[in-house]
Amino acid sequence: MAHVGEERRVLKVLHLTGSAVDDFHADLSRLYAADCLDATADPTRYEPHVAFVHPGGRWSFPDDLSREAIAAAPTVEVGEAVERLRSMELDLAVPQMFCLPGMTTYRSLLELLEIPYVGNRPETMALGAHKARARAVVAAAGVPVPDAELLRAGERPTLAPPVVVKPVGTDNSHGISLVRTEADYEPALAEAFAHAGPEGEVLVEVYVALGREVRCGVVERGGPGGGLVALPLEEYAVDETTKPIRDAADKITRRDDGELGLVAKDAAHAWIVGGDDPLTEHVGELAKRCHVALGCRDYSLFDFRVDASGQAFFLEAGLYCSFARQSVVAVMAAATGTEVARLFSDAVDQALERG
Repeated sequence: MAHVGEERRVLKVLHLTGSAVDDFHADLSRLYAADCLDATADPTRYEPHVAFVHPGGRWSFPDDLSREAIAAAPTVEVGEAVERLRSMELDLAVPQMFCLPGMTTYRSLLELLEIPYVGNRPETMALGAHKARARAVVAAAGVPVPDAELLRAGERPTLAPPVVVKPVGTDNSHGISLVRTEADYEPALAEAFAHAGPEGEVLVEVYVALGREVRCGVVERGGPGGGLVALPLEEYAVDETTKPIRDAADKITRRDDGELGLVAKDAAHAWIVGGDDPLTEHVGELAKRCHVALGCRDYSLFDFRVDASGQAFFLEAGLYCSFARQSVVAVMAAATGTEVARLFSDAVDQALERG
């Protein structure tokens, strides 16, 4: 296994992709990971290998992430896949799975096989993916959060509107609703519980009137002058009248050709905030505090709601980076002059150093 101090040789890098849960998460993984393979291609440094987990749990090892290559690759059960991974003599893995098992169980498999990997550990991913637990941890570290309550089936909210109702475990704003009146509660709770999954829990959170909504990434950098670095903020197009909260339609859509499209990546939906904006330093310090509190490593990403007075409130964590050019952390880093290939190389070095 290669280490940072050794002469740089070609590293065998596994890109762990797909989803055992459903086609949506499998396609999302494929979309980001394919761009990562293209953006980080360097045959003098990396020998990329792809493992694809199919909905239902079977594995394949396609030549690339095109639909044709995935369809042509034979599938195997998990036991045979593990033997294949053992025989590959991998130096490193890059987890590219966005479903909950992908963020937790499959990262645990890499640890069991003693394959170093880039990014956060499974227990950190599980914590960040549960909105109520993540907000409790960062609140204990002194990060402001909106007042909220956690509900299970049959329980009634006590908070008066306006509030935001959302499942604790979903991503991409599925099941989220803004409740402005008591009459809005019933359909909002029904929608949230319909998306609540195995957790069966819904978060009711006091609505923070705009203000602004921003996201802040944090990366770890080694060596002299390293440590935690807060990246430039990404701001989202929200307003009190026509778009008070971001919903699923603002994140990802299925195009006519069947592929997923990233709605939030165009200039009408999101943009990088200038470094001279007074919000940058304030939110950056809160994001670094969240990173430490949640036990993150290599990188992290956090959403904040900012009220009219400029006070930022933690909303949720997104503790993954795909190293695709359209990945939020990569976009933020590019705004500082750090292109995705360098961002990836730094993360690889840190993972190898951990061993």
